Amino acid sequence: MSARPLPAAAPAVQGVDASGVHAFLNALEAAPDIEPHSLMILRHGHLVASGWWAPYTASRPHLLYSLSKSFTVTAAALAEAEGLIDFDAPVLSYFPEFEADVTHPRSRAIRVRHVASMASGHEGETVDEAYGADPAEPVRGFLLLPPDRDPGTVFAYNQPNTYTLGAIVQRVTGQSLTAYLRPRLLDPLGIGEALWLRDGTGREIGFSGLHATTDAVARLGLLYLNDGVWQGERLLPEGWVARAARPHMPTAGAMGEQDRQDWDRGYGHQFWMSRHGYRGDGAYGQFCLVLPEHDAVIAATTATERMQDYLNLVWRHLLPAFRPGPLFGREAADSALRERLERLALPPAKGSPVPPERARDWSAALFTPYGGSCADQPTLTAAEVTEDADGDWTLCLTDDGHRFGTRLGGPGWTTAEEPLPTAVSGGWTGDGTLAVDVVFLDTPHRLTVTCSLADRTFTARWHTRPLHRAPLRMLRSPRPPAPPGQGGPPSRGSA
Repeated sequence: MSARPLPAAAPAVQGVDASGVHAFLNALEAAPDIEPHSLMILRHGHLVASGWWAPYTASRPHLLYSLSKSFTVTAAALAEAEGLIDFDAPVLSYFPEFEADVTHPRSRAIRVRHVASMASGHEGETVDEAYGADPAEPVRGFLLLPPDRDPGTVFAYNQPNTYTLGAIVQRVTGQSLTAYLRPRLLDPLGIGEALWLRDGTGREIGFSGLHATTDAVARLGLLYLNDGVWQGERLLPEGWVARAARPHMPTAGAMGEQDRQDWDRGYGHQFWMSRHGYRGDGAYGQFCLVLPEHDAVIAATTATERMQDYLNLVWRHLLPAFRPGPLFGREAADSALRERLERLALPPAKGSPVPPERARDWSAALFTPYGGSCADQPTLTAAEVTEDADGDWTLCLTDDGHRFGTRLGGPGWTTAEEPLPTAVSGGWTGDGTLAVDVVFLDTPHRLTVTCSLADRTFTARWHTRPLHRAPLRMLRSPRPPAPPGQGGPPSRGSA
């Protein structure tokens, strides 16, 4: 059964000035380092604007990276309400089999509330060390790393905190995060497919890896905006939103970068405080912005390394568009905005059909990595260009010993679901060069592959590098889980 659509209304009816949304779209599409994929704006409980930049679509789950954390902590809140978790209990109390191994007093002092607020006492990221110390049980590996300072005294954005929180939920419930959330949160909110990456333990990893639609993100944001109440039914414990959405730890300067105004406002329970409201966010611009002062939610998926720039555009253009009451006589402006949102599309890569005089040279041409290896994707070892009997061309990539073909369909985007959900554009930029963009549609990632006929080599460049380092065939919503103990850690690096 399909979910009931969110209530919709014209922007002006809910006090949203369409010209501000147009200005935001103009700014996004003019920003050279921001590639927007989706946008949903809700005001006063109504969807007033939404759009997806083709080839991305509304129904497709999108990798949320660290926005997954906000779903994980919501599961922890529900488990607490059921008496399964105590936020004041030591983490070690949920893993008594580690008691003899974990002897450092700071590790033993880490409490659930500490891992929920990135306050384990470690001063930096420890995901590599935790998986390296105990690949079969990363929670033990994490607890074997003595914190640099007392728990609760320092903030560090550290993936094993959230991993441990998610592991506790899965242990006390006997279910995966998605299975536990399904009847308590996902189904009541009308969220359909939600797919979560697992590691070699068989656990859903919690700190990243959730694939869900932008609509799912918007519904979670609306639930938090309404203090945990959905359509008159309380889904989250009373008082939880106030706990999660207040700063538990100061973060000023903690991220080690300049111009991070929206990362310097403090951290709650797996939510960031912002200059306006609070938010869940994930790498490369996956956002759930909750704006209580405007009674608004903004959900977005993006591909950008300049996440602060994206938020700056929101504050500059969208906030002034939220007016205190309905706007009258704006029907034409609202209609124009709706039509624009329906036509959103990413520009395809430039390219022309194969030069006829070189078609024979290109057919069945084999290419090896320029310089002997692809720095951006080391598992990518070969490329082949072929032409079939109908005159259609395919670029076939060999990655980690597996081959998959991407059809070159001429101008625009050519999409395929198998062997990977992809969209391809590009073509020949000269008689000796083929340049193709491959968008992995379940993710924010785009790979540009350029083949040179002169020396039979190719290069491959990520526009945003996948953080879950894996072969290309893994760049899709997760398959059904492998049995526990198979596979390895899902990620190395921030999410």
